[in-house]
Amino acid sequence: MRMESPDMVSQNIAKLSKIFPNCVTEGTGENGEPVLTVNMEILRQMVTQEAAPGGERYEFTWVGKKAAIAEANKPIKKTLRPDVAHSKDWDTTQNLYVEGDNLEVLKLLQESYACAVKLIYIDPPYNTGHDFIYPDSFLMDDEEYANGADYFDLDGRVNFNRENSEKAGKYHSDWCSMIYARLLLARNLLTDDGAILINIDEHEIANLQKICSEIFGEANDMGTIVWDKRNPKGDARGISCQHEYILVYAKSRDVFLKTCRMRRPKKNAAAILKKAGQLYAKLGAGYTLDDINADFAAWIRAQKDFSGGEKAYNKIDADGDVYRPVSMAWPNKKKAPDDYFVPLLHPVTKKPCPVPERGWRNPSATMKKMADEGRILFGKDETTIPNSKYLLKDNMYENIPSLLYYGGSDTDMLARMDIPFDTPKVVHICKDHIQSFTGRGDVVMDFFSGSATVAHAVLQANAEDGKGRKYIMVQIPETIAAKAEAYRKGYRNICEIGRERIVRAGEMIRAECKAEIDDGFRVLKVDDTNRKDVCFTAQTYSQDMLAALENNMKEDRGGLDVLFGCLLEWGLPLSLPYQSQNISGCTIHDYNNGGLVACFDSNISAEAIKAMAERKPRRAVFRDGSFSNSKEKMNASEIFAFFAPDTRITVI
Repeated sequence: MRMESPDMVSQNIAKLSKIFPNCVTEGTGENGEPVLTVNMEILRQMVTQEAAPGGERYEFTWVGKKAAIAEANKPIKKTLRPDVAHSKDWDTTQNLYVEGDNLEVLKLLQESYACAVKLIYIDPPYNTGHDFIYPDSFLMDDEEYANGADYFDLDGRVNFNRENSEKAGKYHSDWCSMIYARLLLARNLLTDDGAILINIDEHEIANLQKICSEIFGEANDMGTIVWDKRNPKGDARGISCQHEYILVYAKSRDVFLKTCRMRRPKKNAAAILKKAGQLYAKLGAGYTLDDINADFAAWIRAQKDFSGGEKAYNKIDADGDVYRPVSMAWPNKKKAPDDYFVPLLHPVTKKPCPVPERGWRNPSATMKKMADEGRILFGKDETTIPNSKYLLKDNMYENIPSLLYYGGSDTDMLARMDIPFDTPKVVHICKDHIQSFTGRGDVVMDFFSGSATVAHAVLQANAEDGKGRKYIMVQIPETIAAKAEAYRKGYRNICEIGRERIVRAGEMIRAECKAEIDDGFRVLKVDDTNRKDVCFTAQTYSQDMLAALENNMKEDRGGLDVLFGCLLEWGLPLSLPYQSQNISGCTIHDYNNGGLVACFDSNISAEAIKAMAERKPRRAVFRDGSFSNSKEKMNASEIFAFFAPDTRITVI
């Protein structure tokens, strides 16, 4: 029983939406949640034949957009705490696995990774009504919003299992605000020649394109890949969608195109060259070049998965090179300049060959040079128009097309790895894009990591081409339902699955590819700041507070926590080499092979300080509480002045 009178306003809005759907939009209710409302200006225009007065402009907005921008720019009192126990190869790896809300992580990485990430590759929630788990506090304070949105369960843990409610899920505002704030921050991390790839489906493609064009600039739209998954959705009530999208935006189109041609290897080129080599090796003893070409052409025709462009490379020349003939005709409808009509002489008959109706593709000097280099294919005599000779070995790459046909999944592979995860991204598709958009030593980031497919793809790409890319995975520790298979296998959140997948992927790739790769990762977790809250008003101080204020760091924070807090604050990368050493009972942290040394123990010995100074680091860091008095602090300065006068000493 409803126990209340009908909501006439909602009924009236529903009726209006059937007659004038363009007049019904989203507004903000009394509790700050999005509600359906009526745009009275548009409704008035719909029943008026004259244009209504008032200014107009082209814009894309929604309830909460301004708050989303404010949220992206608002600082947070958080840090990233190292988790060595759950890391792999902590001291040497250059990969990061960060656990926490990606909005907070993106804020924390703004200085350490500003303009440092070559490719951001994300697969955000599609806003289908069941996958939206990022209720950001755009309209209320954190606690009020969390309580109102059922963000936490009865035990105080993040409640990721709640479904997108009817009140919020059917509207776009929450999703737009969620992705907008994150993309604003993500853009800052891209290198000037970097790009972002975003997977999305039909639910939010229109909004995402507008958001990306606003944040990255419409001029930096590099195109959209339509991914035909060959599997129409069976529950569709309209046209059954069987495709998704991958949006591609550059940070700066002009800079991007100088380093990335957006090309991919021809998928079957290696197999074609291998087969040609096997046939060419039989040349002689009654097996002629004509026989080779006949067998090669038959083999090419029999390949079901070859594209038309690949099947065109069906000839082998006298040097054993695979080639295809390509027209040299002028490509435009307009006639070419006069110099493009100079005929070519047939090498045998010495007579001029026909010229294409609109002329050659190149001027006469270029055509002569191509003929001298043997890059032109002539017929048996001068009666046929010559073609250009394209060698496959010189054309191993092709442009990335706007259509991607793939209906498979990695379910079987994950089953072999014993990794329980539904609907993962496809490794080989991610790998192909990573190889197309990145190069040696580049950083790849995914802040909707899920099962860590992108990390898996980076490892696979590095094993194949040896380019040593690094990755940063970010994943909120989403709780796994007790009824799920992953829970029965011992996993309690998605981060545990992601970390384990990376470990097993590394083992599998090493075994299959026999390649040395960096398959380790440093685990970092979002937490409150390392520093105590010592901001009190004068009247709130008391005598018993003084002892607690002697140490400005929280009691549960160790030296490694403080060190990484410093790295974030000073904008230093978090993936440089690290090692620690015990000297005279003190733990000495060495970061980046002596670039930064630190000790945060109490009562640091002179021997430990001397050992630090002898490394002549760029920077030495101590905690104020490490020195019992000012004299000891001065002694430390004197030791560094003698052994390492150029070292910058910082006491926090």
